[in-house]
This record gives sequence, structure tokens and C-alpha cells, in this order.
Amino acid sequence: MTTQEFLNTLRHKVTAQDFQKYLKQLNYKKNSSSSECSVFEVQNKFIANWITTKYIDPIKETICDITNETPNVEIRVIGERKKTKKELEKTQEDEKNKVNTILNASYTFDSFIVGPSNQMAYNAALAVAKKGSLQFNPFFIYGGTGLGKTHLVQAIGNYLINDGKKVIYVTSEQFMNDFTFSIKNNTMPHFRDKYRYCDALIIDDVQFFSNKEQTQEEFFHTFNELHSKNKQIILTSDRLPSAISSLVDRLKTRFEWGLIADIQIPALETKIAIVKKKSELNGFNLNNDIVNFIATNLDSSIREIEGVLIRINASSSLLGQKIDLEFVKHLLKDHIKDIKENVKLPDIINIVSEELNIKPSDLKSSKRTAAVVNARRVVIFLARELTHNSMPDIAKYLGMKDHSSVSKNISKANELIEKDENFKLIIENIKNKIINKD
Repeated sequence: MTTQEFLNTLRHKVTAQDFQKYLKQLNYKKNSSSSECSVFEVQNKFIANWITTKYIDPIKETICDITNETPNVEIRVIGERKKTKKELEKTQEDEKNKVNTILNASYTFDSFIVGPSNQMAYNAALAVAKKGSLQFNPFFIYGGTGLGKTHLVQAIGNYLINDGKKVIYVTSEQFMNDFTFSIKNNTMPHFRDKYRYCDALIIDDVQFFSNKEQTQEEFFHTFNELHSKNKQIILTSDRLPSAISSLVDRLKTRFEWGLIADIQIPALETKIAIVKKKSELNGFNLNNDIVNFIATNLDSSIREIEGVLIRINASSSLLGQKIDLEFVKHLLKDHIKDIKENVKLPDIINIVSEELNIKPSDLKSSKRTAAVVNARRVVIFLARELTHNSMPDIAKYLGMKDHSSVSKNISKANELIEKDENFKLIIENIKNKIINKD
């Protein structure tokens, strides 16, 4: 097997975005590999950890497709020493004890940032982990992509494993692939042993069971078997059970037996705390200007924030550059360009008006009350930062005399951002709402 052969096969098993960002960096090390363990190298430990957490199953499937073998997989950082036989045996034993479940060790309750948007889900997850609250069985978390559902359920899994429990964590896609493989290869007893004899079964993104009739039938029986034995079932989805199309009613009903908790889009303060915490966990600190820039220029996907932080740290390490605001702005310039193509002046006016309790028509009038002047200044500043409109364009749209008035307002806004923490927070909060508008 060559690296190119491996990558050509793997790219069809994962999303194009994930392949381009992370997986295409995998370099197969034939000389270091054996029939028992396939070794791959990547540029840094953050990417190694990310791939190990998310993609070991697709990697194993790809190796099997090419070689008809299913070895263990080791993701190393370039230049990292080869594991000794004893270390490798310990890793294999650990995997065996965890029933091939690989959880991200950094996904703990301590590393989860709690805010108003996720407080209930966090408290319920903690109760499930610490108290074995089988009245919350199943425990179902739903919310948009990248808001922290996987972090919470893996935090439960890590807690239970440390408590000596046998935990299975898989995505719905991995469950379906296991099921299909077992039918094809006549190994259903092994499949059922794996999924029905554990203390906790965690399945991510069950909405993808939609339209999969055979998989739903098998999971129905797996669910019943576990539930009858008082084993914990934990599920995530991007929507309520009742809203999952083409999911059989008996599964919808069972998903609603226990506790359902949602995770909502985090407020700006929570996003700032997330950026700080994630950078610290990845071994580097960012100053407040960089943290605020990242929090206000990325959408609310925690997964995207993690990916950007990995990219910042890796780029800094590879290029030997200090992480400062200009460096981060350069790395995110394409992302910000996309934002500018999507944000329009009416969007800014509508959101500023709503947040500052000003009529939209007042912002385009000649009114000079303090509240209107302040709101108009916010509109002008954000219009220059978030859109492609020139100063004359903005002046014309707001009914101002000429672009010099726009320039003065931008200068005043920059001065206030430097001196007035409250004005700075208003700007950042409204910017966050504009970027994350529906």
C-alpha cells in the first residue's frame, strides 16, 4: 500500500472538507508498519490527536479495502520516535479494554465551557456520568453542528471509563458501517456482542439513521436489550427525535423516554471563554485582542474554532512566526472575505437597530440625538469592516453629505474601542450577531 493509494481510497469515506483540512496530510510509513500496526505521520500533535479521535475507523476500513487486513493504526508526529514493543502492546491492550472505543482525552467536564446556552445539557450530562441517573435513559442531546454535543457525550464516556465502566462510543455512520460489514461477512454475533454488552452506548448524530430501515431495526433491538438491563444509552442529533424524518415511530418514542436537552448557539462571552480555554488546552495562550478577533469573526461552531486554533498553532510552529494579531488576520483572511460577500448593509442596520433600540429610518435620517449618532457610528464602523462597501457607498446609503463624514465616524469608533470597554463590547456583540444571522 502506498500513501497515494491510501489517500485516493480514503477521500471517498470522509467529507471533502475534512479530507482537505486534515486527512490528506497523512503519510503512510511503510518501513515502520507491519501486519499488526499501520503507521502514519502528520505535521503536529494537534492534527494527530484530531485524526486519532475522529477518523480511526475510516482509516482502518480503507486499509482493509486495499490490503484485506485490519491492523491497529498509529498516528505519529514527524520525527517522533517509534513506540517500543512494550508500549505498543499496552496501547493495543488499552484499545481492547475499551472495546475499540477511542475518545478524545481532552473532552472532559472540566474543559467544557458552560454558559446559558448549554447549562441544562451540561448539568444533565454530569448527573448521568456521576450518579448513574437511569431516569435519564436514554439521555438525548440535540443542537446545531459544532456546538459541543460530541464534547459533552465524550466527557460522559471518559468519566465512565475512568470509573471502570465499559463504554462504546461511535458515530451513527460507524454503527451503520459495522452493521453492514457484519451482515456481509456473517459476523453478526460479534457485532451484537460489541454493542449489547457494555455499560454505556454513546451514538453521535442519530439523525443519519433516517431512511436506513435495516439499521433502524437492528438498533431498535440493541436499544431494547440495553435498556432492559439498565445500561445507559446516550444519543446526539441535530434536531428533536420527533423532527427526524423517516425514523420509525417506535424509535422516536424510545428516544423520548428519558431526558432531552438542547445546546443553543453560545453568546459572545461564552465564545470568548471557549477560545481562551481551547488555546490553553492546545498549549499556547492568546492575548485579548486575538481572542476577541477570533470569537467575533468565526461562526458559533466550536469545531470550527478548534480547527482554526490548530491551524494557527501549526502555522506558527512550521513558519517560526510569533502569534500576533496580524498573523492571525492573515490566516483568516479568506474566511473574513467569505463573510464580506454574505453581509449586506440592510443586515447591519436591522441588527444595530434592534440591539440599540433605534428605528432603522432614524439611522438614515438627519437626526443628531446622542443615541442615534452612536448607533449610526456603529453601523458605519461595521459596514466598513464586514462588507465590501466603500466610504462613498456607505455615505450615500445613509444619506450623509460625503465620505468625509464616514471617515470621521470610523476614526471616532476606533478611538472609542481603544478607550471605552463598553463601546468595544457593543461592537463585538453586534458583530457576532451579524456574522451568525440566520
